[in-house]
Amino acid sequence: MTDLATTTTTSLNKFEKFKAQKDGLAVKAEIEKFASVGWEAMDETDRDHRLKWVGVFFRPVTPGKFMMRMRIPNGILSCEQMRVLAEVIQRYGDDGNADLTTRQNIQLRGIRIEDLPEIFKKLRAVDLTSVQSGMDNVRNITGDPVAGLDADELFDTRELVQQIQNMITSQGEGNPEFTNLPRKFNIAITGGRDNSVHAEINDLAFVPAFKEVEGARISEQGAEEEMTFSSPIFGFNVIVGGFFSAKRCEAAVPLNVWVPPEDVVALCRAVLEVFRDHGLRANRQKARLMWLIDEWGLEKFRAEVEKQFGKSLIRAAARDEIDWEKRDHVGVYKQKQPGLNYVGLHIPVGRLFAEDMFEIARLAEVYGSGEIRLTVEQNLIIPNIADSLLESLLTEPVLNKFSINPTLLTRSLVSCTGAQFCNFALIETKNRALETVKALEAEVELTRPVRIHWTGCPNSCGQPQVADIGLMGTKVRKNGKTLEGVDIYMGGKVGKEAQLGTCVTKGIPCEDLIPVLQELLISHFGARLREPATV
Repeated sequence: MTDLATTTTTSLNKFEKFKAQKDGLAVKAEIEKFASVGWEAMDETDRDHRLKWVGVFFRPVTPGKFMMRMRIPNGILSCEQMRVLAEVIQRYGDDGNADLTTRQNIQLRGIRIEDLPEIFKKLRAVDLTSVQSGMDNVRNITGDPVAGLDADELFDTRELVQQIQNMITSQGEGNPEFTNLPRKFNIAITGGRDNSVHAEINDLAFVPAFKEVEGARISEQGAEEEMTFSSPIFGFNVIVGGFFSAKRCEAAVPLNVWVPPEDVVALCRAVLEVFRDHGLRANRQKARLMWLIDEWGLEKFRAEVEKQFGKSLIRAAARDEIDWEKRDHVGVYKQKQPGLNYVGLHIPVGRLFAEDMFEIARLAEVYGSGEIRLTVEQNLIIPNIADSLLESLLTEPVLNKFSINPTLLTRSLVSCTGAQFCNFALIETKNRALETVKALEAEVELTRPVRIHWTGCPNSCGQPQVADIGLMGTKVRKNGKTLEGVDIYMGGKVGKEAQLGTCVTKGIPCEDLIPVLQELLISHFGARLREPATV
C-alpha cells in the first residue's frame, strides 16, 4: 500500500495532506466528543471532510443540519430498517427527509451532530451502516433490484454484493485497507439481461456472459491445471473506468477479462488494491480510475490486476448477455416464485418523509415478506406479495401518492438533490423538475416514456448523460442578470448497447425551458400538442 507519510507534503494536494495526517475512519472513535462540543467547535477538517468516512456530510447551505448517507447493498432493506430510518428523520420535523439515490441508496437530511451517538446506536441495532459512504471510498454497491425474483435472470446478485460490501467495509465496521483511495470508486454487478444497474457508468462492473473455458489455467499454487467444459459456463465480463465528473465523463471499457462468480470478490479486491497503490493523487480532477488506465494503457493495467489477483485471468467471453431494453420495474409483475408478485412504486424524484417511510414499511410487512428494494431510478419495490393480497394492496391510499402507473414523463423523471440541500448545486432541481414535468404534461401527449434527468452541477449526480433528455444546472446571463439555467444533453441510452449522451445546447434559462423541452419532445420523441379544451 502507498505510504503517504513518506511522501513530501509539498507534493500533495490538500485532500491527500489531511488524509496523510489522520485516516478519515479515525473519527469513528470521536463521535461522542463531536456530539458533546457541537458542530461549530469541531476541527474544520474533521467536520467538513473526515466525517464523510462515517457517512455524515456537513452542508454549508444548511449549517448545523447534516446529511447522512447509508450503505444499502443491492438496494435491499427490511421494513424494520426502514422504520428506524424513519424514526431518525422524524424528530427533525420539516427539515427531516430522505432521498432515494441513483445508487439504490438512501440519504437522510436534517441530522444534528449531537444526535449522532444515538443514531449510530439505532443503526447498529438493525444491522445498518453508513461507514465509508463518502469521500475517497467505494460507494454503495449496486445489483439487480429484482435479484432472486426475476424468472429470466441469469444470476442472483444479492450474495455477491453483500460479500463485496463485507470485504470493503469489514462487515460494516470500517476497513482501513480501503479508506484511502485516490478518489471515490463505484462497483456494480448485474445478473439480468437489461443492465438494470447502468454498468457502463461504474469504475468496475460485472456483466453476465457465458464462456467456454478450455485448456491450461494457472492455479493459485502456480501449477497448470486442465479445465475442460462440455458447454459454456456462466460468469461475468468485466468493464472498467466509467465515471462522471465536472472535468470529464467516460463510459467504462472492456478489461478483456471473464470471471466465474466465485472469483468476483477477489477480482474486486485486486482492482481496488491496484487503484489504491498506483492511482493518480497529485491532481484531484485526474484521480479516478480511468485516468490511471489512460496513463498506463489497458494492457499494463490488466497485467497489474492479474499480478495482484494471484493467478492468470481468463480472456473475456465474445459477447455478454445484455440483450434486453431497460426495465424500470414500476407496476405489478409476476415473480418466478408461483403465486407471488412484486410491485414497483414510483417515488417522485426519490423524496420521502418520515410518514411515507412508515407507511411503506407497513405495506411491506402486511402484504409482502417485510422486504423493500430500491432502484437506480429512485423508486422502490415491494416483493413477495401473494396473489390473494394483491387487489387489497392496490387499494391502499398511499398508492395515490406513490403510483404504480404514473404518467409517461413523471414515470422516468430523475433528479439530484439540488440547491435546496447541496452546496455544489448551481440550481434547484427536485421541486423544479416536478413543476416542469407537470407543466409539460398539461401541454403535450406522449405515447412512450421519455427519461428526463436533472442534475444541479457538472458533478452529474443526476446522471444527465444517460437520459433521453439530460439537464445540467448552470448560471446564465439574461438582460444583464445572472439566472439559474441548464445545459441540455441528449442521446443517452440505457439497457443493451448503452451509450452516453452529449451536450447539444448550452445556457438555457430555467424560466425559458418549458417551450424548449416541449419542442424537443415533439421533434424527437413523437409527442403532440394536446387539443384545446372545448367549452
